[in-house]
Amino acid sequence: MSGKQIRLERIINRDTGTTIIVPMDHGVSNGPIEGLVDLERSVNLVAEGGANAVLGHVGLALHGHRKRGRDIGLILHLSGSTSIAPDPNEKVLVNSVTNALRMGADAVSVHINIGADSEARMLQDLGTIAVECMAWGMPLLAMMYPRGRKIIDEKGVEHVKLAARVASELGADIVKTPYTGDPDSFREVTRGCHVPVVVAGGSKTDDASTLALIEGAMQGGAAGISIGRNAFQHPAPARFVRAAAMIVHEGRSADEALEFLKGGVT
Repeated sequence: MSGKQIRLERIINRDTGTTIIVPMDHGVSNGPIEGLVDLERSVNLVAEGGANAVLGHVGLALHGHRKRGRDIGLILHLSGSTSIAPDPNEKVLVNSVTNALRMGADAVSVHINIGADSEARMLQDLGTIAVECMAWGMPLLAMMYPRGRKIIDEKGVEHVKLAARVASELGADIVKTPYTGDPDSFREVTRGCHVPVVVAGGSKTDDASTLALIEGAMQGGAAGISIGRNAFQHPAPARFVRAAAMIVHEGRSADEALEFLKGGVT
């Protein structure tokens, strides 16, 4: 078994091949938003619920991860921008693969906006990081979003399946991308991508909508979820993650998960 495979098993359930990743990289883009003021508490809550990994910047490793409580995988994010930048879609590298290795990360991630004015440079960064990850045996998650002046619908299947395919062509091991709205269209995305696809959670929504999104994505061939605000901003983050795990890891329905979340079943 290679080093990359060993590390992938830290963030993907070896029995099901599925994963629950909770991104907590919002501190760079949006500052100390609700749910992430106390990183250590947030990590412990989602770990308690059964999340496979958390994802964030260096600050997550320094101030919130593996300090106490249940162990959980660590994905260090290598790119960033702030919401008040002249172009928030322009992501730049802020960390390196070798530093992530030194910090004990199980994987790294980069964010690429397909269609942005700076797409060419971001694709160059993706390719460079992918080659470094191959050399070091480090798994790479690519966050692929269709965003730019030519993009009318960021969740349109033609754009999303292009974004996902680009990541697998350039060497990513896992792709994170938006849900296209229904299992059939999302299946076009997963079938056209050579590596596991996890679905992004997007904006904060109600429990029923979020769980329905998760169920639809899994029916469409997703390997799991990468949901942040709907998890760490939930009134009961551990219970929400446990409900999501019922769908992702156990193949149960959104209705069953919602009933559990409301306290009807265990």
